[in-house]
Amino acid sequence: MNTSECAHQWEMVNTQSGFIVTETCHKCNLVTTYFSREEHPPLEEYRDGEHFWNIMASSQSVSFDLRCKLCNTLVSFDELSSLMLCTGCDKDCKVFKLLKRDPGHSVWVYVAFGFKPYKDKQQLSKEKLKILEDYFNAKRRSTKSSIKIVSFEMIDDLDSCKGGFIMDEFLLSLAGPTTK
Repeated sequence: MNTSECAHQWEMVNTQSGFIVTETCHKCNLVTTYFSREEHPPLEEYRDGEHFWNIMASSQSVSFDLRCKLCNTLVSFDELSSLMLCTGCDKDCKVFKLLKRDPGHSVWVYVAFGFKPYKDKQQLSKEKLKILEDYFNAKRRSTKSSIKIVSFEMIDDLDSCKGGFIMDEFLLSLAGPTTK
């Protein structure tokens, strides 16, 4: 089957639990993030070249790929760090302007973030954002709302954005709660 003509039906595959780790270099103030597949988040300080890295935070996360059930196309999302729900904190923001609250249909806008430093690490392409959006919309049962996923580059001032990240900070183990 020609993959460009496929009406893709995406499924999540190759899921791996881990942590999004945020570090800062106390020498140059550079902030970096990465995905760690370790059972426990790293906590030690270390030196790498001219940088002296200190752990700022870690949040439980999962990495995944999406595969089409019809044509078997596999799309990796290794560069996806997180999704943030737009809460409409800045009425002048380009992301806020995508929120459509018509009486019959609502749009939930999520902002996709890659890893820091943003300018030095690969970020999600428009094609991957669209695939992610298609995947989440296909999972929805409601026809009264839809999901739109956009790049963090649409936010003018990341420092003042008050969107809602879904994260579990300070989790020390990937093991789920035990049931009796």
